[in-house]
Amino acid sequence: MAPERVVPFAKPLPRAAQAVPVAAVVRLVLTDFRAYARVRLAVDASAVVLTGPNGAGKTNLLEAISFLAPGKGLRRARLSEIDRRGGGAWALAATVTNPAGEFDIGTGRDTESESGERRHLRIDGASAKSQQDLPERLSVVWLTPQMDRLFADAASGRRRFLDRLVTGFDPGHWSRLLAYERAMRERARLLREGVADQSWLKALEEIMAETGVALAAARLEAVARLAGACAEAPGPFPRAGLAIAGVVEHWLGTMPALAAEEAFRRALHDSRALDRDSGVTQTGPHRSDLLAHHLGTGEVAALCSTGEQKALLVAIVLAYARLMALRRGASPVLLLDEVTAHLDAARRSALFQALQALGGQCWLAGTDAALFAELRGYAQFFAVSNAALSPA
Repeated sequence: MAPERVVPFAKPLPRAAQAVPVAAVVRLVLTDFRAYARVRLAVDASAVVLTGPNGAGKTNLLEAISFLAPGKGLRRARLSEIDRRGGGAWALAATVTNPAGEFDIGTGRDTESESGERRHLRIDGASAKSQQDLPERLSVVWLTPQMDRLFADAASGRRRFLDRLVTGFDPGHWSRLLAYERAMRERARLLREGVADQSWLKALEEIMAETGVALAAARLEAVARLAGACAEAPGPFPRAGLAIAGVVEHWLGTMPALAAEEAFRRALHDSRALDRDSGVTQTGPHRSDLLAHHLGTGEVAALCSTGEQKALLVAIVLAYARLMALRRGASPVLLLDEVTAHLDAARRSALFQALQALGGQCWLAGTDAALFAELRGYAQFFAVSNAALSPA
């Protein structure tokens, strides 16, 4: 095994900006993760700036932190693709803090699973039942260059983005989402194979109706909160108008939740033949969409310039972080990869000031250290080159 390399940051950081308790990753150990054989990074619970050329390993570090949240990480890669070439199965260990205390989290690819595409999870040394335990400890949200056209691309990306925000408000949202998707896949299998077990189909549709309405209700509440926060946000970032479109959401706007569940159950029952023939479940929150527009111009987000779409996305994430600080006592950990791209000098400065005002931990990565100069004296700077880190 390669010797562990420790990259510390010893410079004390100012605490005046930290108006709320901090949720942060203060220790990160990677083993056979992408290009990293083994590295240990110790940081302060404040901003971290990673700079270096393309391909140096900056995004790999952000991706590692994204696995402290449920799901497939910010790249949504197959777990086996993350293993270092010539190494073993990847693993990471982290110490995280939140207002309730300090926790040790370990996760990695489980080579003993049947597919090799599952990951194990341990929290404070004990095996966790599922990834659903992670949002209770840490909320993590990211922006990557691939998300710059989130509003112009397929609705599935916007749903994933929204569900990650909703899980920050309500950690149980993730478990309901997984239960809904499992039931939907099993129902699709039964329809495809022509299984005539009506009682099992009915039970699956019952699960879909119950969890699907709960998902839609949680999304509606979160979008309403975010829309209000975005509309009131000061500064040079555009104010975003937000809404969610979907059949189940429409039902919830016109009838009680129990009636919406019954309407969903009927729709699933009546569409069995169509769903079987098309291979797609026609109705449900898996087809809903997050809608956004520029409140200043009235333009829908998808038709805005790339720069304005990026600014709208940043504005939504900042509004979410402010809401989380008020609701849960700490802003989320933000992973911002090449966040300065498409932002002019005024908006870069406004972003850095907003991050300092939040007082939470954010990880920023970029190729040009000069673009982050305004964070000198507040953030911890690391140079990344060929999967090696050094304090900058």
